[in-house]
Amino acid sequence: MSKVTCDIAVSLDGYVAGPNQSLENPLGEGVEELLHAWMFDEPDENRAELDAIVDAGAFIMGRNMFGPIRGEWTGDWNGWWGDEPPYHAPVFVLTHFERPVLEMEGGTSFTFVTEGIESGLDRAREAAGAEDIAIAGGAETIRQYLNAGAIDELRLHVVPELIGAGERLLDGVRGVRFETVSTRSNHLVTHMNLRVVR
Repeated sequence: MSKVTCDIAVSLDGYVAGPNQSLENPLGEGVEELLHAWMFDEPDENRAELDAIVDAGAFIMGRNMFGPIRGEWTGDWNGWWGDEPPYHAPVFVLTHFERPVLEMEGGTSFTFVTEGIESGLDRAREAAGAEDIAIAGGAETIRQYLNAGAIDELRLHVVPELIGAGERLLDGVRGVRFETVSTRSNHLVTHMNLRVVR
């Protein structure tokens, strides 16, 4: 049976984004390098975890993860990832503003869902079939799905850095318990696979 997973890099003090997020600094000033050095500096050492991040039949993300635009859609913003995003599957973007489906190279499509998190999950399940569904972020979207009891596995990639301000992953999450499935570490990151206990 398919499951709902979520992978996210997080600092030792619980932040997944820093202050002053912008087009130039989507995760906040200086934070990209702190949170994702393990991905880019040692991809071979972390290959299993990197492959697992994009191993899903469908993805869900919040509008803030898709891009920096607020309010009505304007211009031709197509996401942070260029013409061929890494997902290679349907992605459902939670938003309050309608927009036509965006087809990208490599099999990625972005469908903009205005009916809430339940609708996003239903549509992702239909698209994924027997494959897993991944909650891609950002923090608010992950919190909503955790509080709704919809995530089966939370895979934290904990980096030994302190950010000190910004957006903390688990602020506002209540009544959720976890069991450790596995951990694996190197000098840049500790990978923690947690099962959500219901």
